[in-house]
Amino acid sequence: MSTTAVVDEIEAMFSSEGAQDYLGEAVSMATHMLQAADRARELGAPPALVVAALLHDIGHFTGSRTGTELMSGTNNHHDEQAAAYLAQHFGPEVVEPVRLHVAAKRYLCAVEPEYFALLSSASVYTLSLQGGPMSAAEVAEFAANPYAEDAVVLRRCDDGGKDSERETPTFAQFRDAVAEVVRSA
Repeated sequence: MSTTAVVDEIEAMFSSEGAQDYLGEAVSMATHMLQAADRARELGAPPALVVAALLHDIGHFTGSRTGTELMSGTNNHHDEQAAAYLAQHFGPEVVEPVRLHVAAKRYLCAVEPEYFALLSSASVYTLSLQGGPMSAAEVAEFAANPYAEDAVVLRRCDDGGKDSERETPTFAQFRDAVAEVVRSA
């Protein structure tokens, strides 16, 4: 698949499935992911991490389980579903922070007690389905992962991408960044 075809396919998801409600949040799925990417860009993150922030929740609509199932009490493992989809087109610098963004939430809840208070009510609910705060052993294992730091940055951008009052960029503003990090077919 050509780079243009990959970017077009992803853009189509933003305007179709992405237009749906975002699991109890005040923004759509697409708005959430666009805001997360915008936050990453504001932080001066490298292009691959901006794209990871843009695509981190794509697993809610690329896998066999939906976000609706997650909110109904079944962990949809959207992090793994997203990573599986993205690995077809991107390298580990995009895929691994996405794979780890749920683990990063669990990690932050374990190592920063004040972090839990920053979570939206939907994130608190999904945390309970995703294993809750990490144990000490899980914290050590996560921290040793070479992509842990990027996953934590992505997680913080994720948390900041739920503002119904924030001006949200369009997907078109990220097309070049996505194309830049797509692996050649």
